[in-house]
Amino acid sequence: MLAASHALGQIDDVPGLIDLLLETEAVGMRILAPGETSDAPPGVIRVLAHRTGVVPNDIGDADIALTTDPAASAPWVQVDDIDAELARLASLFAAQPIAASVAAQVFRTGQRLDFASAILVESLAYSMLLTSAGFADWRKANAASRSRADTGPAVVVEREAGALVITLNHPKARNAMTAEMRDALCDALAFAEADPHAAPVILRGRGASFSTGGDLAEFGTASDVAAAHLIRTLRSAATILHRIAGRSTAILHGPCIGSGLEIPLAAARVLARPGTRFRLPEVGMGLIPGAGGTVTLARRIGRQRACWMAVGGGELDCATALRWGLIDGIQQ
Repeated sequence: MLAASHALGQIDDVPGLIDLLLETEAVGMRILAPGETSDAPPGVIRVLAHRTGVVPNDIGDADIALTTDPAASAPWVQVDDIDAELARLASLFAAQPIAASVAAQVFRTGQRLDFASAILVESLAYSMLLTSAGFADWRKANAASRSRADTGPAVVVEREAGALVITLNHPKARNAMTAEMRDALCDALAFAEADPHAAPVILRGRGASFSTGGDLAEFGTASDVAAAHLIRTLRSAATILHRIAGRSTAILHGPCIGSGLEIPLAAARVLARPGTRFRLPEVGMGLIPGAGGTVTLARRIGRQRACWMAVGGGELDCATALRWGLIDGIQQ
């Protein structure tokens, strides 16, 4: 261990450092059986695998809890094949071990904090990962073209039947969350927050999708990640929406990906139209959810299910989302 600790301070090449972190189990995945405790370091994801018998109530310090029992309630994730799911998660972890480890740590930390403080921790971790080798490798392998251009304002604010309706208005780009749209959405939500009538707020999107998340062409383009962190926390749509959550409803449809899911989950009531799909892809890119998702998602479905969605990158359908409490209803 002394040699390994010494080596951690000497290695300059990032792949070698990651290999050493894995070798010394500073990061990794540890599979736990029900009732088993773990003394794993913070960078290790603890996956509880329940195979047979009664599903236990106490899951200890597990980050993800898997079971084949279809009747199991939160925080369990029901899967058809435990071994196949463990192999899938292990493969995804191996592709982005640092981002996956950081995601688990942020989920753990965030559950002990108030909303604003948890958003701050998420942004710090996200900004750090923007400089990581894992994200750099993903960018090289996934050259992104800019989303299709839309004319008109990114966000439209209207009064309808006594409610303040905020509409994402770039349907050709599937309401990709560009910096322009983020700023316009923050301005609209700030306007709603200051509304002297305290009118109900409805958040929706035009076109085929509420929002497919961040515009990939803008990912990693910030020249100063520290400044980007400050902007991200000062211009957090999820934080403003959370402050007016008591009178807000988000109406989702189509693929809701990344920030296109993370932000609206801060609303008090979330409805989805049939066929809506939900996914968090950021860990597979070498990042973590960075628009509030480690906070909004975890507060709706619990950190274990949220961690499974983030690390596993899987897609939820409407029925599962409703059963888990990710959404509050299906709007026909």
